[in-house]
Amino acid sequence: MIEITFYGHSSFLVKIGSKNILFDPFISPNGKASHIDISKIKADYILLSHGHEDHVADAEKIAKASNATLVSNYEIAVWFAQKGVEKYHPMNHGGSKVFDFGKVKYVNAVHSSTLPDGSSGGNPGGFVVKHEKGCFYYAGDTALTYDMKLIGEQFNIDFAFLPIGDNFTMGIDDAIKAADFVGTKKIVAMHYDTFPYIEIDLDKAKKAAERAGKELILLNIGDSITL
Repeated sequence: MIEITFYGHSSFLVKIGSKNILFDPFISPNGKASHIDISKIKADYILLSHGHEDHVADAEKIAKASNATLVSNYEIAVWFAQKGVEKYHPMNHGGSKVFDFGKVKYVNAVHSSTLPDGSSGGNPGGFVVKHEKGCFYYAGDTALTYDMKLIGEQFNIDFAFLPIGDNFTMGIDDAIKAADFVGTKKIVAMHYDTFPYIEIDLDKAKKAAERAGKELILLNIGDSITL
């Protein structure tokens, strides 16, 4: 069992043992997360799925304050290094790396990836994290893709962080199919309701998940859950 705290949009802090792993921190620019004080967020690692501002906005500040190791694709990792982030680890698709909290594999995502200043953010991705207590999938921003079936074949996924907001990413129906592909019944929802483009009918999404035999976990910003 691991503890997960939701900071809005696609940002989660996952505590594995004594290590805090922060995913895609977009907190201070998010009006719906105005009650979250990022100075109190302590991260040992920051994992960035792609370069869009709504996934990297607070990464530099938190990385420097926490002396965290930033992990992403090569282009994003180097971009942050040039901004003064001292601890970073570049990856690319299909590659794995063992860290002190577990093994991380950088997997495919179908999306785009441009950094806030217009620089190339390389190709977008997601992460599979295998640790001593289990294994989970963080999809990042992505369309449904058959590549997700490979994840299900290679790993025993306990739960998956999946976007459900549609328009820019998968909607709930494709997220349910993605959960089937990776072999999990638990979906931790992300990338919905932050902006008008991705506002959805949550009751409809819940019912769709229930009909498919899935558990759709919708967290309030600031709330934590143990999975």
